[in-house]
Amino acid sequence: MKVVLFCGGLGMRMRDYSKEVPKPMIKVRYRPVLWNIMKYYAHFGHKDFILCLGHKGDFIKKYFVEYKEYTSNNFKLNHNRGIELLNKDLDDWNITFVDTGINTNVGQRLMRVQPYLEGEEYFLANYADGLTDMPLNEMISQFKRTNKVGSFLAYQPTQSFHVVQVEGDGEVKSISPISKSGLLINAGYFVFKNEIFDYME
Repeated sequence: MKVVLFCGGLGMRMRDYSKEVPKPMIKVRYRPVLWNIMKYYAHFGHKDFILCLGHKGDFIKKYFVEYKEYTSNNFKLNHNRGIELLNKDLDDWNITFVDTGINTNVGQRLMRVQPYLEGEEYFLANYADGLTDMPLNEMISQFKRTNKVGSFLAYQPTQSFHVVQVEGDGEVKSISPISKSGLLINAGYFVFKNEIFDYME
């Protein structure tokens, strides 16, 4: 099952970092969040990726073209300074790099990679900015049992923000912790049937 990763946005919520690098390339330990997300999908056997590039897309291309396997794998260094890798990360990954525009929204990016999803009954998609330990295969199996076109992971926020309800005259009706509001946040992990494109313009 192919994985579409939206990694072309301007990263406005992380603008302090995204001036230097695109948001998906912000590091978690010594690897970009994008790499960690791809590693997550690969763990479940999904190793065919389509990267929807835009803002600083050249940075992402360069990272993977110049990828150094030895940084996160065991290796031997012989007397001639040659490296023999003892294991590898992404030698069995397929990555398609598609320039989907700088000011393109997520729906437009998805439409621009549609030709690369031809023949796929289902595909996965991700905002490329958040990590999870969700059992992905369970999400996919649950989705396949429905007659729906799309599904996404949502979660109950745990932050200390508060939700305020205000009357028409500006009087505060209630203030409650967001964790008790019943609101859910889109975590950005999607499963789609290819027919999602029948509903898009």
